[in-house]
Amino acid sequence: MKRLMILILAAGATAPLWAIQGTIRTATDSKKGDIKWQGRSKSYAVSFKKGNTMVSAEYPLADVEALEIDKPAGYDKAVENVQRGNGAASIAVLTKIVQEYKMLQWDKPAGRYLVEAYLAANNAQKAYETAEGIIKEDKSAEWKGDLAPAYWQALLKLGKNQKLEGLVKKAAISGDRAASASALVMRGDIILATEGESPEALKKALTDAYLRVMLMYADEPCREARLQAMQKAAGCFDKLGQASRAEQIRSQARKI
Repeated sequence: MKRLMILILAAGATAPLWAIQGTIRTATDSKKGDIKWQGRSKSYAVSFKKGNTMVSAEYPLADVEALEIDKPAGYDKAVENVQRGNGAASIAVLTKIVQEYKMLQWDKPAGRYLVEAYLAANNAQKAYETAEGIIKEDKSAEWKGDLAPAYWQALLKLGKNQKLEGLVKKAAISGDRAASASALVMRGDIILATEGESPEALKKALTDAYLRVMLMYADEPCREARLQAMQKAAGCFDKLGQASRAEQIRSQARKI
């Protein structure tokens, strides 16, 4: 049953200064207005006009099925900078998005790229702290979704292997296809990080992880994990002296 608390403000009263507009949906309701996350009560407050009256509705997190929030200003450019290896130029913008859009759809994608920017800057501790700040609000973000693979990389860099192994196992058996694919990619990364890059380790990472993702996870939700697996598999084949096989995989990746 939907749990909804509505507070009708006096007509003509000033609406709360909430900056993030969007639509919130439950199984039985949909509201468009200014949305704010309330951490203490783990709920969303939505302010909207009903006639001439300002109304505030509160939706517990468990009841919310979807949020539709416009993409934050500067997000695309920031992501492009990170992908081009210039993550330092995007740290301020991504930090602002993560803070302002807490639990409002864009915090985890922005957080993922912010973590990647810190990792690229060899600041694994800051990457870890950034991810932990987001996970504090939503524990599921540590094993599935946009943030999880970047968070796992921070754990790997910091040697937090016990926690990493637990999260990868949880993702693998969760039933979430994308999370399971990402877990397999990370399994290959763990092999190479712990066993080195000997021919044996490279072959193990390929057969136990990267090639399995390529073959078993061709559906759309797993597209990003599959592309990562293909890039990493190509790198392994390069190191094994199999340049033609590596180029074949890169060619396949470009067509996805």
